[in-house]
Amino acid sequence: MASTNSDTAPIGSSANGSSTNPNPQDAVSSQWKTPSAAYQQMYGVCGVPDDVTPTAEEELVLRFYDTIRAYERQAARLQDDAARAKLASRDAAFQAASVSRNPRKRRERTRITTTTTTTEDSDDPHSADEEDDEDDDAASEDAEARHARREAKLEELRDQVAQAHQLAQERTRVDEPPPTTWQTATVDDAVDVGSQPVLKKKKRIESDPSEPTSSLIANITVAQTPPHDFSKTLALVPGRTLWPTTISTTEPAAWTPPAGCTQPNEGAFAVHLDNFDILQAQNGSGNNTVAVKFTAPSDSKRFSINIAAPDHEEFHSVLFHFNPRQHERGGQLIVNDKQEGIWGQAIAIPLSQVPLVFGQTACTLLIQVNGEGFDIFLEGQHCARLEHRKEIATDTDHLVLQFPSTDDYGSPENWLVHKVWWGNQPILAKGDLANVAGVHTYNAIHPRKLFVSRLAKIFSEAEVDLRRAELERAFRQYGGVHGVSVIVPTNATFAFVETESERAADLALQEMTAQYRVSRARRSRHEALQEERAAAEASARGETKEHTVWD
Repeated sequence: MASTNSDTAPIGSSANGSSTNPNPQDAVSSQWKTPSAAYQQMYGVCGVPDDVTPTAEEELVLRFYDTIRAYERQAARLQDDAARAKLASRDAAFQAASVSRNPRKRRERTRITTTTTTTEDSDDPHSADEEDDEDDDAASEDAEARHARREAKLEELRDQVAQAHQLAQERTRVDEPPPTTWQTATVDDAVDVGSQPVLKKKKRIESDPSEPTSSLIANITVAQTPPHDFSKTLALVPGRTLWPTTISTTEPAAWTPPAGCTQPNEGAFAVHLDNFDILQAQNGSGNNTVAVKFTAPSDSKRFSINIAAPDHEEFHSVLFHFNPRQHERGGQLIVNDKQEGIWGQAIAIPLSQVPLVFGQTACTLLIQVNGEGFDIFLEGQHCARLEHRKEIATDTDHLVLQFPSTDDYGSPENWLVHKVWWGNQPILAKGDLANVAGVHTYNAIHPRKLFVSRLAKIFSEAEVDLRRAELERAFRQYGGVHGVSVIVPTNATFAFVETESERAADLALQEMTAQYRVSRARRSRHEALQEERAAAEASARGETKEHTVWD
């Protein structure tokens, strides 16, 4: 008996047993010899020419491919039927679950089912309407009950609010009278005291201008120090005011660099710091402190202060140089010295680490000279120290203070000097100074190394080799048998030349100044430590050597 189930029907037959491909040869010819455009696109085949006759093996392979594709089509149909059946079962289960969760829908579905059954079994057309009326009455009764419960809760809440409001009114009536700066409402205020709490209106108290005020801001304003004077907390006595030179009842004019200057010394402010003794300054006695009250406008780029020895030769040599620069590398405070026209190794401090200088109403700077060097205090903060790089002679009876008009390149400086004071102050540098810039730095002059400056800037390694060879030939006579040692940094306009001895370095300074700008180089910290270690080892062996022996 032939089966009617499509799952057990043979390939090439339909579900009712009829053949869907009675002639496989025709199917092969129609599918593979002359395929349609859709068939070619689906399977990536092309038609067989008419003059080509396939062999028996080729015919067998083509029929095999056709059988496989028939199976694939049947499997796709079966999967589609199974998916649809699954969706139908899931939908039925969902509908049943939703009806069970909603009692009203369940009643409506039951009523519809009952009405349909009754209509089919009964001849009375009004029986279904009566049942609908009964269900509607039950639903309306439930809604009325819920509304009644809600109204009861609202009424209870209203009573609680009213009681709380009444208690608040009673507390207001029995409270103590308000402070004198407040007054209660009167009849003129048109306030119904019985219906709401008593309102309180703030009363303005007029103060007497002649009486002293207790305002914090007013007290601060009164206590501010004027820009042209020092704070009384500094106690700058005894001492002498160097600027202004005359006493005026009004605010004196401030000194500012004159316009049109092209050199630092042109129009500069210079004054002697008299009665100076380095021995007294070392122990905090005698004149040792310079105080400057100044204003640096917000558009100022830089300004500077110099302190030099009496033999400064038009400030060709400077013991101390103070130079804030607002726009250089994000703002820097440069502290340095100058010997014979050559600037030393600068101490650069970011302006972010010191009190504000530019754009302030006024600032106070203290420069104190002691045995260690020059200590810098800006608005009371110990900002830096420039240790002595040149020994101050004991017979020096005064120093020279200068405010240059321009920098070394003729760029004008912009600031206002309100007051300058010179006198004695106790030693201000106390406690741990490890975090103070410039403390414990070593900048002694190297006895054998020379600094050659103002050279053309070089960039490549070939240019470095050429400059090294040039300097080695130029300074060869000062290097002994092995010649001089030359250090040429890249991207720099200077170089270092190390001679055989200190005497050779002195000769080079005298003889090579016509060709190059030559000066003494400063010893680095590493070189200083090496020298100290060598000196300690020699002392342990009981030997005494000159620095040039182990340098």
